Amino acid sequence: METESEPYVRLATLRQLHQVVAELNTARSLADTLQTVADGAIAGLGFELAAVNLVRPDGDLVVAAVAGSAGAEALMAGRVGSRSSWDRRLAMGEQWGELRFIPYTEGWVLDDDDVPQWHTAGPAPRFPDEWHPMDRLLAPMYAASNGGGELLGVISVDRPRNGRRPGAWGQEALQMYAFQAAIAISNARLRANMQRALVRLEREQQALRASEESFRQAFEYAPSGMAVAEMGGDQHGRLLRTNDALCRLLGRPASAMRRYSFSDLVHPEDIGTLLRTSAEGGRAELRLARRDGTYVWVSLRNSVVADAADGPRFLLTHVEDIEERKRHELQLAHRASHDSLTGLPNSAELRARLGARLCSRPPGSPADAYASSATVYADPRDLHGFRSQEGKAFDGAEGAEAFEGQNPVAFDHHVHTIAPPDGPTDDGSKGLAVLFCDLDGFKSINDRFGHHTGDAVLIEVARRLTSGVRDGDTVARLGGDEFVVLADGLGTADAQDLAVRLRNAIIPPIRVDGRAVRVGASFGIGWASCGMTAEEVLASADQRMYVEKRSRSKANRRAG
Repeated sequence: METESEPYVRLATLRQLHQVVAELNTARSLADTLQTVADGAIAGLGFELAAVNLVRPDGDLVVAAVAGSAGAEALMAGRVGSRSSWDRRLAMGEQWGELRFIPYTEGWVLDDDDVPQWHTAGPAPRFPDEWHPMDRLLAPMYAASNGGGELLGVISVDRPRNGRRPGAWGQEALQMYAFQAAIAISNARLRANMQRALVRLEREQQALRASEESFRQAFEYAPSGMAVAEMGGDQHGRLLRTNDALCRLLGRPASAMRRYSFSDLVHPEDIGTLLRTSAEGGRAELRLARRDGTYVWVSLRNSVVADAADGPRFLLTHVEDIEERKRHELQLAHRASHDSLTGLPNSAELRARLGARLCSRPPGSPADAYASSATVYADPRDLHGFRSQEGKAFDGAEGAEAFEGQNPVAFDHHVHTIAPPDGPTDDGSKGLAVLFCDLDGFKSINDRFGHHTGDAVLIEVARRLTSGVRDGDTVARLGGDEFVVLADGLGTADAQDLAVRLRNAIIPPIRVDGRAVRVGASFGIGWASCGMTAEEVLASADQRMYVEKRSRSKANRRAG
């Protein structure tokens, strides 16, 4: 009877195994899959107790699912066994294919290790294949079918319903089931990872959309101007997007702004500043053109909007209106360099302008001739074999001594200021004339009519002097009633004629509060020349002014 029923028993077990394997693949989550694996060992393989021990990321194994006994589940579920203890179990006992059977005669050494287990004592087996309560049967689950892959977990089973140790068919069925369970757990993990990835991707996309919306709102509604420009390619620098604040600042609609780059809008004098501004973290202060043709001072601050795959793609530029600050700075600079009463350049500005035209080398000096003839050399010691116009050879040592403490290349492009020769005749030489003007009779006006009248006289004299010179000339107030005129490109006769014209312009009466007052003027003509300091030039003109003043009688000095 047993022999006749054996095929039927195998077929029934196979049907049950097929059903539980099918259920493995319908589980919705990893936790459901693990519980289904434990339940399937009870329903399809004829055991009364089964536990699924899952390998954690740290290598230890945790009891992830228990079936067949509520008491065993309460005792074992969630507990962890070390990997070393599990490796010890899988290395001992009898090897049934991929299975490990540890009989009660050997398993007693495992009673005190840290692997969660459920067992009860019992009498010795009555026949050779009877199951003992202390027997242990383990079915490892590997990522590969041949057992050489990564260990995923271990199915431990206990108490076969027929009370016997599994035969060849039962062992094969358990081994097949462990293989299918490993596939199901791997697929469940894959689905879980995919679900987590999808959730993470959705969250990232939501965060990206939120970030883009935040950027859009911050960009569009920013109180200061902002622009996004293209980087690289033929359209480098072209404005792709501008916010409303920038459009209002420049008086241009957004559609028109997309036709420009900042280089199209920058003031011609500031194009160099723009080109020197780096893309990443660059800052610049320059002027941009408005639609009405005027310019506004702005501060540009750049940053790169990078793409992880393609590298830097866009240039984000913050544009701040600094017109008021610049106007205030220019006003402060003007006050520092100009006389508060007359508006003319003051003494410091006069000396700065005069000093900019002078260098420390007198024209015609050996060092000057040497440097001007050797501008292509970086070091005078390289000029071996050079000969002067007189035919005298310079050696490296002589050249170095001539330039001791100087860098000849620093004067390569300097145009020397040369004074016309002294003498009664004009030989046609041109130079930078320095006319030192001192008002005659001004002190008496201050004493008689007060400082208010004196100030009005100074303002009018400044206006008349400015009207009497060319646009490129400088009229400065040195202090008190002293003025200085810098006029370049004049000969000796030209300078004398200019002094006469300016004196005649000052002489006519000046009306202040219904009263006509008159002052005269004495002029001294000096000449600026390289090799002199600004103080020396002014002192020379001042001395000549006093010579000219003393040459005339006091009556002739005052105009009336």
